[in-house]
Amino acid sequence: MTSGATDLIDSRQAWRRLMVTLALMTVGASGMYVVPVVLPAVQADFGVARADASLPYTLLMVGFGLGGVAMGRLADRFGVAVPLRVGALGLGLGYAAAALSGSIWAFAVAHGVLIGLCGSSAAFSPLLADTSLWFDRRRGIAVAVCASGNYLGGTLWPPVIQHFVEAAGWRATYWGLAVFCPLVMLALAQLMRQRPPALQGAARVATGVAPGSQPFGLPLGQAQALLCVAGVACCVAMSMPQVHIVAYCSDLGFGAARGAEMLSLMLACGIVSRLISGAICDRIGGLRTLLLGSGLQTLALMLFLPFDGLVPLYVISALFGLFQGGIVPSYAIIVREHFPAAEAGARVGTVIMATMFGMALGGWMSGKVFDLTGSYQAAFLNGIGWNLLNFGIAWMLLRRVRQRAPVAPQVPA
Repeated sequence: MTSGATDLIDSRQAWRRLMVTLALMTVGASGMYVVPVVLPAVQADFGVARADASLPYTLLMVGFGLGGVAMGRLADRFGVAVPLRVGALGLGLGYAAAALSGSIWAFAVAHGVLIGLCGSSAAFSPLLADTSLWFDRRRGIAVAVCASGNYLGGTLWPPVIQHFVEAAGWRATYWGLAVFCPLVMLALAQLMRQRPPALQGAARVATGVAPGSQPFGLPLGQAQALLCVAGVACCVAMSMPQVHIVAYCSDLGFGAARGAEMLSLMLACGIVSRLISGAICDRIGGLRTLLLGSGLQTLALMLFLPFDGLVPLYVISALFGLFQGGIVPSYAIIVREHFPAAEAGARVGTVIMATMFGMALGGWMSGKVFDLTGSYQAAFLNGIGWNLLNFGIAWMLLRRVRQRAPVAPQVPA
């Protein structure tokens, strides 16, 4: 059994499973990308301020983050198929409840509790952790392919949702999602019932980090906490363009449709970024990949400050996607490189929870800054500051790893 489990790592079966994982993450990602597209319509329908209209996204990200930890623990104990079934039902009920909502608060609760906590959370961090346990030599690119499902969803869903919002209204669009998403996820979850080989017998020892280890020379709790702070910081910055690009384009007079196209372009380039970052990660490791992505994301955010024309915004949106796509997947690689394999689901879920809190905080904060200043310029500056915090943590952790690296003995001439 042990030999068979080891043979499954990096196998053809692992790659076939990865394709199913990619499809699951693409469908599950719908919950993350519907709110930015419908934000102008929902704001007008309920007659609320921009910050209040951003609240559903904020609660969605909070629920997504908390749910990722719970779903990760379920995956660690019962396998990833169980949280996937829970998530499918959560998405269906959540979209239906949102379509029936009579106020922005009911709409927000539906997104936070059902779509985020019980729905989309099952189709992200548990799948990242599960994928990392099926690969060793090509773990970086495999996790990148898996995580690309989130951006593939971000590429496909905004124009589709925008089309149906314009043709039938946002409520009818939510009803369509309530039928489509759970049916597809339940069918695909049936193909994900086998447990990861890295958790079977000797394979668990060979591919994981021994319990009781000290990541970065720190106690497990402190190491986890630093990764979580880094996750919050990078995603406060990341959320500014992703959550508000549609509204930003509307304010500039370009229209919501142009903003949806920019969001789709941004996330399509994010797919390319994630694949390239995965290949880079297999060569230089998770921490260096995080540091690289963090620096490039800061540069992209700075480009939004001087340029607000239509063509420049398309170009900068593409660059932003290319620069930041590899950041979040790198956390899953860092966890697998420095933490015990048997805890991968819960620990990846905890770090992803922090990134979702960052997205939630950043989405709301950017809307609040806009309400206070009437402009998104200060919001971009706020994002840059948070991103520099992320860069500093990644640099510090990398220095600690280098200091602990064994020195090769000198060979006498």
